[in-house]
Amino acid sequence: MDISVVIPVYGCREAVPELYKRLVATLEDAGKSFEIIMVDDHCPQKSWEEIEKLCVKDKRVVGIKLSRNFGQMRAITAGLEKSTGDLVSVMDCDLQDRPEFLPLFLDKIEEGYDIVYSKRKERKDTFIVKALSRSFYAVYNKLSDMKYDFEVGNYSVAKRKVVDSFLKMKEQTRDYIMFLMWLGYNDTTIELESDERFAGKSSYTFSKKVNLAISLITAQSNKPLFMAVKLGFALSCAAFIFLIYLVIRNYAVRDLDIGWPSVIASIYMMGGLMLSALGIVGIYIGNIFSESKGRPIYIIDKMLNRHEEE
Repeated sequence: MDISVVIPVYGCREAVPELYKRLVATLEDAGKSFEIIMVDDHCPQKSWEEIEKLCVKDKRVVGIKLSRNFGQMRAITAGLEKSTGDLVSVMDCDLQDRPEFLPLFLDKIEEGYDIVYSKRKERKDTFIVKALSRSFYAVYNKLSDMKYDFEVGNYSVAKRKVVDSFLKMKEQTRDYIMFLMWLGYNDTTIELESDERFAGKSSYTFSKKVNLAISLITAQSNKPLFMAVKLGFALSCAAFIFLIYLVIRNYAVRDLDIGWPSVIASIYMMGGLMLSALGIVGIYIGNIFSESKGRPIYIIDKMLNRHEEE
């Protein structure tokens, strides 16, 4: 098998037949043997019905239905574990990334790269979404000592050895591109034009993005813990200096009421600091709890055109 194309499917039922049509045309023109692995992440629009039709029509389509919604990254992992191609491409189901660009990735692989990422020239997102993404990656890069570009998307092609290395990483909190970059293989990016969503709308709400950002940062870096210690030390020093200042000022200016304000200020400052530090520690303990349970990353309910024992 030359290439496996892994597609997590959620919230874009109307795009599935069109995506299949364009993918097949592109890969057949390129003269590649291929399989298309569509992973239904318990789509509320019943995308599985469309995937079933394609599996009956074309044995090169592998359908995977997860038992519930596990999230995009775990759906990608499910597809990767069932892939057999020497190369593996990951793309979203909404057709923002054009299947016709796949030969460009393959050309770069032929040049000797292990991973080829896509970089969107003009992201079809709102200003707020772009600003939030840019802010998150700026913070993440600072805390993780890595360099991630917020314009790099899931649309990519990687060699089998890269995918096998990725699959050795069993963390519950996952991000496909970040994990690949962490692996350190020889990589490059290509700039591509992106399209509007073919159908549906993104399921990543603002709250989900914030929760994902917190999970990824605390899963990949322990710097927030050290930051909490440093901040606590700095505020304690500041509070001590301020209290000395108040004592000196009290002796310099008689009958100055500094007792009550200084006590309240100190209590609020230290109380807020301790709550923040405990919150950070709590997040890390929660991550340890999730990992220690050793639960599977995903559960497959049904699989078509691929035997379970494989």
